[in-house]
Amino acid sequence: MSIKAEEISSLIKQQIENYQSTVQVSEVGTVITVGDGIARIHGLDSVMAGELVEFSNGVMGLAQNLEEDNVGIVILGPYGDIHEGDEVKRTGRIMEVPVGEQLLGRVVNPLGQPIDGKGPINTEKTRPVEKKAPGVMQRKHVSEPLQTGIKAIDAMIPIGRGQRELIIGDRQTGKTSIAVDTIINQKDQDVLSVYVAIGQKESTVAGVVETLRENGVLDKTIVVSAGASEPAPLLYLAPYVGVTMAEEFMHNGKHVLIVYDDLSKQAAAYRELSLLLRRPPGREAFPGDVFYLHSRLLERAAKLSDDLGGGSITALPIIETQAGDISAYIPTNVISITDGQIFLESNLFYSGVRPAVDAGTSVSRVGGDAQIKAMKKVAGTLKLDLAAYRELEAFSQFGSDLDKVTKAKLDRGERTVEVLKQDLHQPYPVEKQVAILYAVTRGYLDDIAIGDVKRFEKELLAYLEQSHSDLLAKIRETGALPEDEAFKAAIESFKKTFIPSDK
Repeated sequence: MSIKAEEISSLIKQQIENYQSTVQVSEVGTVITVGDGIARIHGLDSVMAGELVEFSNGVMGLAQNLEEDNVGIVILGPYGDIHEGDEVKRTGRIMEVPVGEQLLGRVVNPLGQPIDGKGPINTEKTRPVEKKAPGVMQRKHVSEPLQTGIKAIDAMIPIGRGQRELIIGDRQTGKTSIAVDTIINQKDQDVLSVYVAIGQKESTVAGVVETLRENGVLDKTIVVSAGASEPAPLLYLAPYVGVTMAEEFMHNGKHVLIVYDDLSKQAAAYRELSLLLRRPPGREAFPGDVFYLHSRLLERAAKLSDDLGGGSITALPIIETQAGDISAYIPTNVISITDGQIFLESNLFYSGVRPAVDAGTSVSRVGGDAQIKAMKKVAGTLKLDLAAYRELEAFSQFGSDLDKVTKAKLDRGERTVEVLKQDLHQPYPVEKQVAILYAVTRGYLDDIAIGDVKRFEKELLAYLEQSHSDLLAKIRETGALPEDEAFKAAIESFKKTFIPSDK
């Protein structure tokens, strides 16, 4: 086999023509110390705050403390294989997570990786985790209601699209149940949901996912889970990842509901992180910027102006209190950032009033702007009446002989409390809420025995649906209350057919 010189020379010429010289420069540092999910790195002099770095075993880290002779990195994953002397590379990127409709119906970790065993998520689009909140001129006044399906909340503490409403209370008082029921109520609405579980047990998150699946809303929901066994950096990042995924929909003109369950655990994870990074502790050992931790997160919930598509993010952050103390550091911080709070009282919960909403302490700073006209009309004085009833109830325990007016107020209050009780995962459409609240506030239940109130409510709504569906349709479609005469006549005609249980 003979080799021709011309062939060799033409091949060499071809290779020379196609040769491209590319020099890749990457800044590399060395691990000085590692432990408890924190690494100190020497040599990354130009690294930026919040930049991603890559360890030699492929695990990523986030630059936090930029000091004179070293950099404090929080490790986003297992740190058992990282040792002193290992190389660390700058990536030049800040942290980003995948976003888009492909994430709906999936359970992901705070890095955007699926953890539900349903295979990879096919989305090319990403968004940076840290982003500036929309400014004053980019926002619009909160005016559209976001129906929770919970009578006590929609009537007395209404939530609007774009609002931040805090759910606060002791452990085991039904905070998560209110948030999950609100997500379930969005099944037939044009609202997508994001549920962020921070530091929850894996079994608890699995239970929530199963509840959402059974109620047919999982396909409209993204679940971001940072379990209790995850390192502190992932618990700290989880809410930002959730709101980043929600922002993608908001900027496309859609409406999103996001639940942070709960921010007390995120603050504790951030405290752990800060103390390990040797940042100076402040009140309750939290770092000085713990207020900024939550304010920059919750300010990203907004109702955008019409020029920007009119999308919205409604945030329901959850805070757990210790023995009902809402004057602790984290609860007061978050109360001052949000547009109102739903306070859940353990005494009410244990006495069978569920949801255990304390009407006196709870408030919505958006108020009637987030209610339809019909609800505003029937529930106008409900909150004051209920607060007055609670006060009278406390005094009436001391005296047995009550005057007629006081007795009537107490009787009305008892029936109102009974009507506001609601079973788990049974949200009410707004027209049915208006109908039963109309009946109780106009005195149609005053002569009904307490034990018959729930049955009266059930049968009245079934009767209206069957015989007077036009009245319910009017509330649903126009948001206005039907003519008083027609509504009264319908309730009175039902009342004639209602048989009390003692007969």
